[in-house]
Amino acid sequence: MPYNRTIQYLLLCLLLAVVAGSSTARLRAQSNSFFNQRDDEYRLLGLKRAKEAYDFARREFERNQELYRQQLIPQADLERARSLLADAEVNYQQSLLAVLFETQYVSVVQAVKYQDPAGNKRVRLTLANTSGGGEEFRKLLNIDDELFRSLQPDVINYVYVALMNEEGAIVSQPYEAKIDQLVFGQPKELDFTLLQDLDAVTVNIVYGNGTSRTMKIFLQKDASVDKVIVQSEQFSQEAELGETASFDLQLELFSGTRNTFFLEVVNLPEQINRFFQDPESQARLTQIRFTESTHTRRALLQVSLPDRPTAAVPMDQSIPFYVLLVPADQPDLIRRADGHEWSLEEIRRLNVGYVRLELVPRGKGRLLIRAPQLYQSITGPAPVTMSLDVVNEGTRRLDNVEIRAEPPFNWRKDIQPAVIPRLDIGQEQRIELHFTPPADIAVGRYEIRVRTSALSDNQPVNADDKILVVEVKPETDIQATAIIVGLIVTLVLGIVVVGIRLARR
Repeated sequence: MPYNRTIQYLLLCLLLAVVAGSSTARLRAQSNSFFNQRDDEYRLLGLKRAKEAYDFARREFERNQELYRQQLIPQADLERARSLLADAEVNYQQSLLAVLFETQYVSVVQAVKYQDPAGNKRVRLTLANTSGGGEEFRKLLNIDDELFRSLQPDVINYVYVALMNEEGAIVSQPYEAKIDQLVFGQPKELDFTLLQDLDAVTVNIVYGNGTSRTMKIFLQKDASVDKVIVQSEQFSQEAELGETASFDLQLELFSGTRNTFFLEVVNLPEQINRFFQDPESQARLTQIRFTESTHTRRALLQVSLPDRPTAAVPMDQSIPFYVLLVPADQPDLIRRADGHEWSLEEIRRLNVGYVRLELVPRGKGRLLIRAPQLYQSITGPAPVTMSLDVVNEGTRRLDNVEIRAEPPFNWRKDIQPAVIPRLDIGQEQRIELHFTPPADIAVGRYEIRVRTSALSDNQPVNADDKILVVEVKPETDIQATAIIVGLIVTLVLGIVVVGIRLARR
């Protein structure tokens, strides 16, 4: 009897060993069968295969745990099942991460360009996680375990964004913005300052495991502003009286309802002429229209100063004024009584586009030399006297008007006055020039160069040089001339007498 029990016990142990060996073999076979050479190409199917292998390995491990607790298998078989489960879990995680990273997608939902109160151009960029893989994977693979949820398939981590121009240079401040987590269904908004005023930018996005996207987008305009933004790089200029100053205006439409606007100027004195001009066609403008494809325009404001300063146009004093873009459907918006001075607060309450400009009238003296006579002849070393009129034909007082003469060698000169301390606008003063040639002056033509210079607002002003010509003629012998004249008279009288006598015969 004991011998039979021993035989039965040995047979039972052998049966359990065979079962354990076959289960281990099946586990190894199953764990090694989840990989397919096309899993890298069809990652979703590879994930499904890895999920099935992981589930099988987990069930086998749990069954081996139960057998080990019943002391039906050795610990080595349990450890082997644990190792196979760990391998299957790692492969499942890798396949899951590969699918999640492959389907991650960040989209630009909106890019709105606007101007802040300080006048800086900014871009409000809205990004969204449009991958939405979580629910799709759950339905397709029937995945709803803790591992899947811990990987956060609906979250894209560490999204980096920058704005660039056509040359690839970053034109945004900050240079690069970071979003720690971009959750599906929860768009995030970023705000950049544009370092370069552009209508189209390139958005560079890097996210996930290094995936990058680069797209060139046209910036939308913030239509809620409902006006035209006006800017001028040459907002403050100096111009001489009698000249014209040109202000370059950049007009950018931020409106969804209006596209036609009047160009108006306020607070500029009536003595100053003004008109708007198209920089390309040179046509004069009173209104400007924006099209659907063109939200940015340019215009020139031409401002002509009077020839002389007045009370309304004082010299060297700044004249501030404003350019307004008034909607075409509100033409009476800025009509006031003549001479009304608009304040900045009043203009802001109009809720129209405007820019503050500044004009400083400047003047410059202009020397004009008038010479009644530039030629004179003398006999021998006779003194020469000439006069010049110095006139200020400019728009600013002339100071220290100096007259210099360059006579020939050994000639003496005397200029009265040699320096005019002050010459007002339109004032005229006569200069007397006296030259004395040397006693042994030779016969011929001599030139005297006269130069005139002055200062106008500490700037040098020169007049055109004048060339005076003096011709020295030889002296005549009076006695010889008298003898010759007497002989001629005697000869004529003799001929007359002879003629009379012949007539009487």
